[in-house]
Amino acid sequence: MKMIINGRDYDSISNRICDNINPYDGSVYGTLPDGCSDDFELAAITARAVQPEWEAAPLYDRISIIYKFVSLVRDHLEEIAELMAFEGGKAIYEARAETECAANVFTGFAEAARNMFGNTMPLNADPRTEGDLLMTIREAIGVFVAILPFNFPVELFAHKVAPAIVTGNTVIVKPASYTPESAYFLVRLLHEAGLPKGVVQLITGSGKEVGTWLANTQNVDAISFTGSTEVGKKLMRDSAATMRRVFLELGGNDPFVVFEDCDLDLAVEEAAGGRTWNAGQTCCANKRFIIENSIKDKFVTKLVDKIKTLKVGNPCEADTVVGPLVSIKEAVNVKTQIAKTVEEGAHIVYGGQRNGAFITPCVIDGVTAEMDVANNMEIFGPVFPIIGFGSFDEAVQVANQTCYGLASGVMTSDMKCAMKFAKAVKAGTCVINGNGNYRSMQQPFGGYKNTGIGREGTLDTLLEFTQQKTIVLKKVLV
Repeated sequence: MKMIINGRDYDSISNRICDNINPYDGSVYGTLPDGCSDDFELAAITARAVQPEWEAAPLYDRISIIYKFVSLVRDHLEEIAELMAFEGGKAIYEARAETECAANVFTGFAEAARNMFGNTMPLNADPRTEGDLLMTIREAIGVFVAILPFNFPVELFAHKVAPAIVTGNTVIVKPASYTPESAYFLVRLLHEAGLPKGVVQLITGSGKEVGTWLANTQNVDAISFTGSTEVGKKLMRDSAATMRRVFLELGGNDPFVVFEDCDLDLAVEEAAGGRTWNAGQTCCANKRFIIENSIKDKFVTKLVDKIKTLKVGNPCEADTVVGPLVSIKEAVNVKTQIAKTVEEGAHIVYGGQRNGAFITPCVIDGVTAEMDVANNMEIFGPVFPIIGFGSFDEAVQVANQTCYGLASGVMTSDMKCAMKFAKAVKAGTCVINGNGNYRSMQQPFGGYKNTGIGREGTLDTLLEFTQQKTIVLKKVLV
């Protein structure tokens, strides 16, 4: 594949390339340019030049292009899904669902943009404004850089690119190095739908390279980033000098709390499904399983029995539930985290073996509140750390002791208890009688504490991706 600058395929000015590797079997099935700062800057200059004309285009024209794009995405759904399975190891049924989700997200933002109204201020609210009419409109911010994660390369493309372009911004897409081809395919479909050249461009390269460039460029107005908390904090620091807007969706160590009065079979289904989706590589997935002591042993037994029924294997096979992690490197990291948890005193009940990029879904019992995994060590893989608790207050304390706060889930038949927990947990979402691996396009998705800044979801994102202007008609009403 190539980079895309001003509608054309480009190799990097550096002439460097990287291999694109299938994590299922380790085969190299293609190459991509290893972009440098000069590549990013060329794209930014182009984006800056075309942005005013794109913003001036009527909203209905921008929406029409998006609808054509959505139709093309559905026409090519299987191709896009197969790209995700090949380059990211995503199970094919999940990849199909993600592609359909992306089409819905683009449609949702187009529809929401028609309802992004301005305001009029109260008339004669103070003596200085008597007779004046004050109104607000929303305008584009300018040039966005959208930095995508590897785990949901198509859905997150939609959540970042759709709100940016429908509001008149231009976008430079920087896909994850593990999963660039699906983003390339989508940019090409946008051009086929009639999007003007330069409105959306794609540059591939390392996160370090784009970070160095962003620290110095004057041609970027905003960044939307999904990834690690460490990188997000650096982007904020580097953006301070230019007062660039930064929207961050970062790490999570999401609690799943199970009380003894719950439907235990449902709790196990929700736990297993939420944690094995995308091989556990989901930012809002359950990552700490906080189980009331009186039912902990039963929960663990049922959970292991459930996990044993899930097929681990080739992501392109229809009945595969758990594919490989995105790379051997990431699998080694998860294996190291499992070993660390065992060294701290926990014990493996089931799974945890590594074979290439595969990690067998792993249940770890005997985790205590003092261990790293119970606090700030986020395991990005199909691992189930089990933490017992004896009281409601203890469950809340363990749930909240992490530095993150993205999503949470609680299982109980007592709605008073459920609502009390939902209010007490420090997280952006709480799902009652379900796992935290939940996202609606209308939902203001995001979290508390080190999980990030800003929210993604239709009108919430549209407001954040635009800036407000007040227009005053002075003395028009006297």
